[in-house]
Amino acid sequence: GRVISKLLCSGEKEVDLAVQNAKAAFKIWSQMSGMERSRVLLEAARIIREQREEIATLETINNGKSIFEARVDIDISWQCLEYYAGLAGSLAGEHIQLPGGSFGYTRREPLGVCVGIGAWNYPFQIACWKSAPALACGNAMVFKPSPFTPISVVRLAEIFTEAGVPKGLFNVVQGGAATGQFLCHHPDVAKISFTGSVPTGVKIMEMAAKGIKPVTLELGGKSPLIIFSDCALENAVNGALMANFLTQGEVCCNGTRVFVERKILDAFTKEVVKRTQKIKIGDPLLEDTRMGALINRPHLDRVQGFIKQAKEQGAEVLCGGDLYVPDDPKLKNGYYMRPCVLGNCTDNMTCVKEEIFGPVMSILPFDTEEEVVERANTTKFGLAGGVFTRDIQKAHRVVAALQAGMCFINNYNISPVELPFGGYKSSGFGRENGRAAIEYYSQLKTVCVEMGDVESVF
Repeated sequence: GRVISKLLCSGEKEVDLAVQNAKAAFKIWSQMSGMERSRVLLEAARIIREQREEIATLETINNGKSIFEARVDIDISWQCLEYYAGLAGSLAGEHIQLPGGSFGYTRREPLGVCVGIGAWNYPFQIACWKSAPALACGNAMVFKPSPFTPISVVRLAEIFTEAGVPKGLFNVVQGGAATGQFLCHHPDVAKISFTGSVPTGVKIMEMAAKGIKPVTLELGGKSPLIIFSDCALENAVNGALMANFLTQGEVCCNGTRVFVERKILDAFTKEVVKRTQKIKIGDPLLEDTRMGALINRPHLDRVQGFIKQAKEQGAEVLCGGDLYVPDDPKLKNGYYMRPCVLGNCTDNMTCVKEEIFGPVMSILPFDTEEEVVERANTTKFGLAGGVFTRDIQKAHRVVAALQAGMCFINNYNISPVELPFGGYKSSGFGRENGRAAIEYYSQLKTVCVEMGDVESVF
């Protein structure tokens, strides 16, 4: 609840200056070889790895998540830069032989100045997920972090500069919706990548359409986690906790609709409640804390409102859901709550249909595979889904039927940078991470070469 710093919002003038600087840097960066760009990205990864503790502490202060989680975020960040450094030198087109000795070839070329707009739940990591493939492909980037978590991305910009990118290649602008609008409407911006809510994603897509700019949208979710009776119960409970309570539940791909086969409903619920009640809440900078503070007061109030509405609609609060006041007097105004498990849930409840984005798990019983797959897909979202079962054929059959871009079998919320990440339906389109991201930060040019005389039809 305390102010840690104040930043000036970037207006139209500052946004234009950032874009023009990025445009100038792009001319230098895009002419470098993939191997040259690779070395710079590797150096940035090395700096992040060496400063892991300092950056993780900054991120915890920035966001409120536990230092334990923040370290994982920073590790994923430098791994992302290393991964795309490895790909930078291998980016290539192809040669196609045509009749009579003629041939064609394709060139994979950068787009230009890309815009990244980040969310507040993984500020540093999202900035790396967007900038690493963009820079590997030869682009420049102007990045706008959430106004709730503006600090750690500035450190990333400093690190890129230290690593040797041309001045202005990765620029940071600060602000809210107005700053974002200036970026989306800027004529020299070639592409927009956004992580955040569905309503904001719709607005960004509308703005981008006016300039015919490609977009990558990583939006919200209300993902199903399906627990079959033949699962390893302890593993499934661990998975459910991972799927609901990381970063205080403020994770877009969380498996917040936990479908449990009726045969094991009581045993699973009892164990989940027991484990949830043991989660250590408090100062996120302490080593044994596993849940820190939510992002701000309005969001805490919103999450509490969902729980109140769930009770009114017939759900049962099995544990948590109330505000938590740490013993430390410095933290008395923090935005803490106890993680909540809701039982007696049905598919038509608001808590089951809408994204809460807080530490709230909804448990729903099911009887058959066919039934649970149909219910799992009855949502406007399609970001993720998970299955816990010992039957590997059933596992693959169910994830094949799930309408979701990121699926997990006997684990949850594991996001290696080697694997593409993104959603179906209202959860967005385009992909981050993996080789797939290269497609969204580059464009193909086709060249057709005639080795003989041109045959004219005129």
